[in-house]
Amino acid sequence: MPQMAPLLWFNLMLLFTFCFFFYIIMNYFMLKHSQIKNQKMSPMNSEKNWQW
Repeated sequence: MPQMAPLLWFNLMLLFTFCFFFYIIMNYFMLKHSQIKNQKMSPMNSEKNWQW
């Protein structure tokens, strides 16, 4: 049983890192997409997107 502890920790760290990078990438693409949309709209809409 003690041999499994480092492996479990490694798996948790791997999962956390994957989720973190996935979150960052999704935010980057959503921000890029909203910026492209906001070029045709008023500046007030960009503040609403930041709230979201």
